[in-house]
Amino acid sequence: MIDDSRIAALRQRVAALMPQAKTDLTQLVSFKSVADSRQFPLEECDRTAQWVADAFAGAGLTKVGLHETPDGSKAVIASRPAPNGAPTVLLYSHYDVQPPLDDDAWRTPVWELTEKDGRWYGRGSADCKGNIVMHLTALRALGADLPLGVTLVAEGSEEQGTGGLEQFVEANPELLRADAILIGDCGNFAIGVPTLTETLRGSVNVVVTIETLAGPMHSGMFGGPAPDALAALVHLLASLRDEHGNTTVAGLPNDQRWTGVQYSEDQFRADAGVLGGVELIGDGTVADMLWARPALTVIGIDAPKVVGSAVAIQPAARARLNLRIPPGTDPDQALELLTAHLRAHTPWRAKITVETESTGAPFRSASGGPARTAMEAALTASYGRATTTQGQGGSIPLCNVFADTYPHAEIMLLGVEEPKCLIHAPNESVDPSEIEHMALAEALFLSTYAEHVR
Repeated sequence: MIDDSRIAALRQRVAALMPQAKTDLTQLVSFKSVADSRQFPLEECDRTAQWVADAFAGAGLTKVGLHETPDGSKAVIASRPAPNGAPTVLLYSHYDVQPPLDDDAWRTPVWELTEKDGRWYGRGSADCKGNIVMHLTALRALGADLPLGVTLVAEGSEEQGTGGLEQFVEANPELLRADAILIGDCGNFAIGVPTLTETLRGSVNVVVTIETLAGPMHSGMFGGPAPDALAALVHLLASLRDEHGNTTVAGLPNDQRWTGVQYSEDQFRADAGVLGGVELIGDGTVADMLWARPALTVIGIDAPKVVGSAVAIQPAARARLNLRIPPGTDPDQALELLTAHLRAHTPWRAKITVETESTGAPFRSASGGPARTAMEAALTASYGRATTTQGQGGSIPLCNVFADTYPHAEIMLLGVEEPKCLIHAPNESVDPSEIEHMALAEALFLSTYAEHVR
């Protein structure tokens, strides 16, 4: 239990800092920090990195610098050493953002923090600049009253998946060594429900190409016996799900169960924007299908567009596949099984090529340690209700790098994001109450964690 007077004092300080938090997020959202020079000048990322460095220096971290990572991006690293015998906590977030995707679909200006219906809109307001503000507000609330060491790392290319910080950590392990690591790139199951994310799915990405003819042939003259590569690809892709929508890669288990928080079908339909009358797929619960089982998605197909298409049989077609895998599944084995399945189910002895794009391991955080105990108490104190757990369908490869590099550190995933934030989509937003509650929880954790390790 956390002392009531400590909770009340920090709650008051965080509440008083919320206008500053809005000002901080307004500035951060204004930076067009998309780490892709084909879309936005990389100077925008540089400006963002410098702002983050200056802000955390102003919040009391004493050793601050910008470090170039192997992919050319800059990582902000700021720290304050631990008193003798005290633990160190690493706070993580990223300052780069997804591109707007569709400017016309935004109801508010993309790069201008806009308050509407009680939420703050703008690209990066939740993912992940809102989490930077969460860390910043927690440290400001504590001021000089830090009984442990703190290191902040904010990377600049997470959304591009180029692995810059992962490689940097492996090459500079002492720079970020900590006893507990808070990954501020997740969020709660719903607004007001304190949640720790315990699992992340891994991924296997491949490109499959089907070839059947030397070139396109007239469908009137040759249609029937001539093997259609696009039809063969459709047939092949259909083999990857059964009639219920379960992913069916031969040899890959697809009957796992999720034992944590359950995701109601009605809530999921609303969060995912499922059209009325359309069924959800899979024979498990929503949580089973999201967090415990593999999920194969066709994320791209090369085929003729309807407009401008000719009456021709296609000689070749290809698709890009994304297989999400739950904890307990080895990504290399999943790749082998997926490749074998594709080869075995290709019809008409068509020529098939399977190219591996990438693989990523799933992740499961440990539970029961002193940091986890302190964080659960802090979240419960902040929100006034018990802390729950969830999985996440996405992947954060850095978590596995941290786990391998710092095997004794407790890693926890949390943050200001929740389903209504619409991260990666137009009209991204954050509920300011989540910033306030999560900043308070983090401040409470930082002020009490050392007491749990004595």
